[in-house]
Amino acid sequence: MNMKKLISIVLPIYNVENYIEKCMESVLNQTYKNIEIILVDDGSPDNCPIICDQYVKEDNRVKVVHKENGGLSDARNAGIKVANGDYITFIDSDDYVDKDYVEFLYNTIEETDADIAIGGHRVIYDSGKIIEKETHENSVLEPKKVLERILYDDGIDLSAWGKLYKRYLFNDIKFPKGRLFEDSATTYMLVDKANKIAINSISKYNYIIRKNSISNAKFSPKKMDLITSTREMSEYVKNKYPDLKNAANRRLMYAYLSTLSQLAKCKEKYPKEEKEMTDYIKTHGNEILKDKRVPKRDKFGIISLKFGFGFYKFIWRLYLKITKRF
Repeated sequence: MNMKKLISIVLPIYNVENYIEKCMESVLNQTYKNIEIILVDDGSPDNCPIICDQYVKEDNRVKVVHKENGGLSDARNAGIKVANGDYITFIDSDDYVDKDYVEFLYNTIEETDADIAIGGHRVIYDSGKIIEKETHENSVLEPKKVLERILYDDGIDLSAWGKLYKRYLFNDIKFPKGRLFEDSATTYMLVDKANKIAINSISKYNYIIRKNSISNAKFSPKKMDLITSTREMSEYVKNKYPDLKNAANRRLMYAYLSTLSQLAKCKEKYPKEEKEMTDYIKTHGNEILKDKRVPKRDKFGIISLKFGFGFYKFIWRLYLKITKRF
């Protein structure tokens, strides 16, 4: 195997002292050895800064960036800035990867001469439930097709992790500092900048969903960032690819439904945000329901809201219980 090309692995670190050891063990033991591991200590208040420094002493492939807290986007940008690799991949420090994660993505991108390689992943919940996202697809696609499938949630997601990127893609693209759900604001631009994208959907990444994670934390108006980023993506796609209008509208509807579902789990009331989301879904829902490619869960959410937000909350909580997500 040709291991001449350096691969940079960027790990943002913040308040993960209970999880970082498992993550780092999986990274340090990669079968592909020509890697640099960039730990970005984002002003972590726990023992992570000390732990990071210890890893630097133990393995010369590890380097650490200590910085003031700026959020996940800022941490990723700081890691990209010091990366020396021909390729970059991101791993969240409370997740972990299979030992051939890097080798698998590297071989995929090299064999296809693609600019981005996308692998599969597993979703692992606190409850112990595991959802396997592996589809065994092996294909090379143009950016427009990948965007269409992302918009319809058709086997390709917007996560920054689980992918390998050629370094040049980040020359003029950055993650938006201070915004939650930063992947939704960035990944589509990286995809559209690429010449071609290789899909090899075998799971090598283990995505852990915890009750205290950003996506599952208590609702706040800041969660509306998902809608903001998705609206930007939707407008971008419709302007460049007008024939993907329906797909772009579906993704925006998903952002409203997903954020409303976050609110549905919350005991506190946020009338302004509730009205904004319910008004949009009710106004545009019938148009989305006509699209045969829209996932059934989206359609069920739109229909259930017709009976009021109280009914929507009941159905969503019942769904979480039945599917044993938590």
